[in-house]
Parts: sequence; structure tokens; C-alpha cells
Amino acid sequence: MEKNILMVIASYDFNEIEYSVPRRIFEEGGFNVKTASSEGGKCYGSEKSVVEADLSLRDVNIVDFEAIVFVGGEGVEMYFGKEEALNLIKDFYYAGKLVCAICWAPVVLAKAGVLRNKQATVWNGAVNDLDLADATYTAERVTVDGNIITANGPAASEEFADKIVDLLSTNV
Repeated sequence: MEKNILMVIASYDFNEIEYSVPRRIFEEGGFNVKTASSEGGKCYGSEKSVVEADLSLRDVNIVDFEAIVFVGGEGVEMYFGKEEALNLIKDFYYAGKLVCAICWAPVVLAKAGVLRNKQATVWNGAVNDLDLADATYTAERVTVDGNIITANGPAASEEFADKIVDLLSTNV
């Protein structure tokens, strides 16, 4: 059975390490990876790389994916109040699929309301956002709580991706 992972990046200023390292690990693990952004098309990383998003958020069908992964970077702030992103997170979460975010992106999960009474980690500049969402900040590099996986930044990219692959591989 094919296993597909959806990676969501901002249209601009996404973190290339948090995108490229997990993507490589997912593909090496035998997973198909699709990339989505707000509008689809060309997306620009914080170090000026260009990634072509395969689809826009409005075109995502959650039945096609086992996990959603929000990539951090300054641009992720565009999703903090974006209903399409917040609703997609809730849809994945309530369907029991993996909901994952790294660096500043766990704030999007907080804004969607899925971190309430959960343990999570985040870039240290956004700890207050987790507190406001009634989440418990762990200060770990990677935290797993149920079907939610969070990581605190680019240095945790490999560990984050490995954990996602491990959990998806055991849920065959």
C-alpha cells in the first residue's frame, strides 16, 4: 500500500533544512511526498531556494495522505490565521492521521486548537504561544503526544523525520 506524506511550506521564507532533510528521509523510507502551499506554484525559501508546490491547500484531499508536516521558517506565520490551513490540521487530527510541525510551525497547530492538553515542543521564541493554547511545553528536540509530533528547529530535522517514518511504518 502506498504511503503518502503531505509537507506544507510557506510561499516565502520557509526553512530549507526543515523541508529538504525530512523530505529526503521520507523518500528514502519509501514514502511519496507531495508539497502544498497556500496557493501552490513557486515557493521561496529563506536561503533563496525555489520549490514548486504540487498543490494548493484548497486542493488537498486528506484521504490521499497518512501525515501532514508543517515546515517552519518565518513565512509559516502566514498560516497562523489562515482557515484553510487550520481546518486541514483539524481534519487530519480528527481522522487520526499524523499531524507534525517543526520549529515555529507548531504555533499553527496551537492556533488550530489541536494542542490543547497535549505535550509539544517549539522554537524557543514561541513558547508563550503553546502556553496560550493550553499545551505543555517540553523543551525537547522532538515530542510525540498521540498523533502529534513536534520539533524545535532545523537541528532536530533528522530526528523529527525519523520519528515520523517510525510511527508511519508501525501503523501499516
